Amino acid sequence: MRRIIAIAFLISVFNSVGSFAQKPAYEAGEWFKFRIHYGPFNASYATLEVNEARLQGEPVYHVKGRGKSTGMLHWFFKVDDDYQTYIDRESGMPYKFIRKIDEGGYTKDLEIDFDQSRNKAYVHDKKHGQKEVYSTEENVHDMLSAFYYIRNKINADQLQPGDDMHLNLFIDDENMNFKLRFLGREVIKTKFGKVASLKFRPFVMAGRVFKEKESLTFWVSDDANKIPLKIEADLAVGSLDADLEEYKGLRNPFPIIMD
Repeated sequence: MRRIIAIAFLISVFNSVGSFAQKPAYEAGEWFKFRIHYGPFNASYATLEVNEARLQGEPVYHVKGRGKSTGMLHWFFKVDDDYQTYIDRESGMPYKFIRKIDEGGYTKDLEIDFDQSRNKAYVHDKKHGQKEVYSTEENVHDMLSAFYYIRNKINADQLQPGDDMHLNLFIDDENMNFKLRFLGREVIKTKFGKVASLKFRPFVMAGRVFKEKESLTFWVSDDANKIPLKIEADLAVGSLDADLEEYKGLRNPFPIIMD
C-alpha cells in the first residue's frame, strides 16, 4: 500500500516526440480532484492545483498535490501525502520539489532543489536531518513537474500505437529513465459523459509495488487540456483504480461526447 498516492501522480508522467502543442494545456487556477479505490475500498481522494508564485525572484507555477485516505481504510491504514513543485512558467523545468508523506506509518519529509544548469539535485532529508548532493541527467523532472511539462509537450497528432516515450526523472535519491508506450485512442465513460481519450501503459518495476512490468494503464483526454481521466493498476497486493471526480479552472474547452 505504500506510495499509493505517489503512484497515482507518477503514472501521468511521460515524454512525447514532436513539437509543443499549439495551445498551453493549463494555467493558474486549474484544480483536479480524483477518487482512488483500493480493491473494495474507496481508499482516498487526491487533488492537484496550480497557482502563480515567485521563488527566489523568479516567476513560477506552484503546483500542490494532496492525498488523504478516507472511510474504513483510514482507520487501519492512514494516508496523508503532500507533494509540491515549483516550475518555471516558460520552460516547465522544476526548481524545487517537496515530498512530505505518511502512508500507514511509512513517512518521508524531503525537499529537493534542482540546479538544471549543473545537473545537480540538492536533497534535504528533514526526517533524518541529512543533506546530500546528487548528479542528475539533463532536463530532469520530479514526478509532479513531469506531469505538467508533458501536458504542454504532447502532440497527439504525431502519436502512433506502439510509440515508446522516455523522460528523465529524479525521485528521492534516484535517477530514473521512465518509459511509456502509447496504446491508442478510446472513447471512455466518465462521470461527466463520454470523452475521447489517449491510452498509455508505463513500464514499471515489478516486485514490491506492482504485480508485473505492464501492470499500469491510464487515459488522458484527447484535447488541448490532456486531463488525466482514469488509472488502472494491478499491485503486488490488490488493485488500484482512480477516476477524475471534479475539476475547475481549465485553460481550454473540455469536449464531452453526447449520446
